[in-house]
Amino acid sequence: MKNFLKVALVAVCFLTIGNFAKAQTKIGYINTQAVMSLMPEAKTIKTTLDTYQKQFVDELTSMNNEFQTKGKQFQAGQASMTDAVRTSKQTELQDIQKRIQDYQNDAQQKVDAKSQELIKPLSDKLHAAVEAVAKEKGYTYVFDSAQTAFVVAPQADDLEAAVKLKLGLK
Repeated sequence: MKNFLKVALVAVCFLTIGNFAKAQTKIGYINTQAVMSLMPEAKTIKTTLDTYQKQFVDELTSMNNEFQTKGKQFQAGQASMTDAVRTSKQTELQDIQKRIQDYQNDAQQKVDAKSQELIKPLSDKLHAAVEAVAKEKGYTYVFDSAQTAFVVAPQADDLEAAVKLKLGLK
């Protein structure tokens, strides 16, 4: 009988502790992309990135036009070229095409790096606001609904309105 009471007491303790731990976990969510797009700094960042990216697009357009022009010249004069000249022109066209691809890859990396550089302060500001709201409202975890698909998500756990208010957005 004493063993039964001990086992029952331990079982009740485990159930109580389990329920207590479960009650303290509160999960919320927010669409960070939607909130970030409403921040005034986002428009400035987009304009800056568009201007930065346009430089690369203009250069790529120029390189592509050169490639097209030389390709047409090659096709037009190919029949009258010697094998050595034809091979030389083909190599030149391949070199131009490789330069275009290398430039395009390099440009994409530079644009991505510039984007990360410009977005980081905005992202940090948003993250701080989310953390503050989560702490104020007692949330243990906050998921980004822009990156996670929820099957069920109660409206009461959506922190977007509170974070917008914290950031002074409408």
